[in-house]
Amino acid sequence: MSQILDRINKPNDIKNIEPKYYERLAGEIRRFLINKVSKSGGHFASNLGVIELTMALHLHLDFPKDKLIWDVGHQAYAHKLLTGRKEGFNSLRRYNGMAGFPKMEESDCDAFNVGHSSTSISVALGYARARDINNENYKVYAVIGDGALSGGMAFEALNNLARLKSNLVVVLNDNKMSISENVGGMANYLGKIRTAEKYFTLKTRIKRAIRKIPYGGKFIVERISRSKNSIKRLVIPGMLFEDMGLTYIGPIDGHDINQLMYAFKSASHAKGPVIVHVVTRKGKGYKLAEKNPTKYHGIDSNASRAEKDKNNGENVDYTTAFANKLIDIAKDNEKVVAVSAAMLSGTGLNKFGALYPKRLFDVGIAEEHAVTFAAGMAAGGLTPVVAIYSTFFQRAYDQILHDICISKHHVVLAIDRAGIVGPDGDTHQGIYDTAFLRTIPNLTLMAPKNHRELDAMLEYAINEYNGPIAIRYPKGKVYTGLEEYQAPIEHGKAEILYEEKEIMLVAFGSMNTVAYEVREMLKADGHRVSLVNLRFATHIDFDTLKDLSVKHRLLVVLEENVYTGGIGQEVMARMHQDRINIECMSVALPDKFIEHGQREFLLKKYGLDTESVYRRIKDVMDK
Repeated sequence: MSQILDRINKPNDIKNIEPKYYERLAGEIRRFLINKVSKSGGHFASNLGVIELTMALHLHLDFPKDKLIWDVGHQAYAHKLLTGRKEGFNSLRRYNGMAGFPKMEESDCDAFNVGHSSTSISVALGYARARDINNENYKVYAVIGDGALSGGMAFEALNNLARLKSNLVVVLNDNKMSISENVGGMANYLGKIRTAEKYFTLKTRIKRAIRKIPYGGKFIVERISRSKNSIKRLVIPGMLFEDMGLTYIGPIDGHDINQLMYAFKSASHAKGPVIVHVVTRKGKGYKLAEKNPTKYHGIDSNASRAEKDKNNGENVDYTTAFANKLIDIAKDNEKVVAVSAAMLSGTGLNKFGALYPKRLFDVGIAEEHAVTFAAGMAAGGLTPVVAIYSTFFQRAYDQILHDICISKHHVVLAIDRAGIVGPDGDTHQGIYDTAFLRTIPNLTLMAPKNHRELDAMLEYAINEYNGPIAIRYPKGKVYTGLEEYQAPIEHGKAEILYEEKEIMLVAFGSMNTVAYEVREMLKADGHRVSLVNLRFATHIDFDTLKDLSVKHRLLVVLEENVYTGGIGQEVMARMHQDRINIECMSVALPDKFIEHGQREFLLKKYGLDTESVYRRIKDVMDK
């Protein structure tokens, strides 16, 4: 039997598929994605849950003329498939291959580059305004999840959306595990009536006619409107949106293509913004993902899983090490509380919550709120630890600066996934936090060389230090080298691991691993090499660096962060300023957005692997 999917090779080909084959096509897409993503790795459950929804959108919209904006974008695999990128799945999330998120550079059917949450409504509103000002004619649709809708930016956009007088459709993808048939059926029925084109025309005519009644027409219209809204509140779950001036349709079964198409057609007839609420099942079609959508939100490639199996759990990752130590500290310190923004599992805090449920706070996708909320708890006498990925801490920069650091509140920022993270690409690389956090007064930023130092830094940050403090650590298994070096943590004090002459390697955090390996290679060549674990990216220990500099010819600063605003830039400037006679080299990432690809490959490409650093130093020393 031939595949229906084989007939889809370019945008809008789905419109040539007969309706009787829609269900079969959905099954083929589901099997295709399960097969491809299980090999390449990528976002899994979120994509399986929106296949019928994506098909309905593609049947309704005309690509690339119409604009479809995905929120976050990790659920856009079916969209990519339906726009003719089938072959791209063979290189999904690999270097120079197809991105795991929508990319305007990849296809003109991708209306916007995304990767962070709660942005789609703002983007869609911008598109709609541009369309209207330019007197153009195209549909604008945004797809946002119920989790993303919790983000403050989404509500800011909704507040502005109500002022739009032309059509824009926001599809609220609610992937809860069940749907209420009674409420859903009634609301769906009323939604169809209220959004039908004839209804809008009839409602307008009736209002005009009643208003013309002398001595009380306006009063009658007002009383009818009040009564109508009171009744709607009893049976329609979308009155929040209605009260904001938005038309609401739903809930609708997000796996029923006919219902979805009817809703989209009705929504497009409205003269203003419309919310279409659809209920989907995350991981649909794959039983394990349906039962545990969090676990199957994203999966590794076969190769990655094989490597994990081979290790057999011998090495924990930094996230697990952080969570274990936090639990250990919390046993004796009842003031310790933990905060995260919809990433309890990703940051390891689910383990903390299992033991201390009243001391764990998941605020949803709201990083800004998480940070200011933590500042309030610190002001109230608690010691909050805020664990968020580096890429998402970017969203809370103002709150870190204004709400924590100005008042010197004792908040601990645990920066997970710092540095190159790999396949998720430019929107997720954690390569800017060192630069943007170093500029904030009163904030201390540290990074450990290995798992033992992570434990020591957490202990110091929570129980010894009193002020704003951050610890950054990478994705992946912990480094177990250099464990014999465990000097106590002193504020702003570097740790000298090896003191010799000629070459001085100064490493921050994860780059201690590379620095140690480079040192071994240089030693084999007969060079004398010192190694300094910097520990602090703020309050840099220049006294130690300057004292050591008189014995060395070359100073090399290694950091897994962009160059501008980084440690290397400041060290070189300070050495020049203080007229220290030593040649300096910075090993850092370029000032650019780093594309998707495997972490090890990207580190090598941009010169942060052991061999590349060794060659650069050898070139200088051989001159």
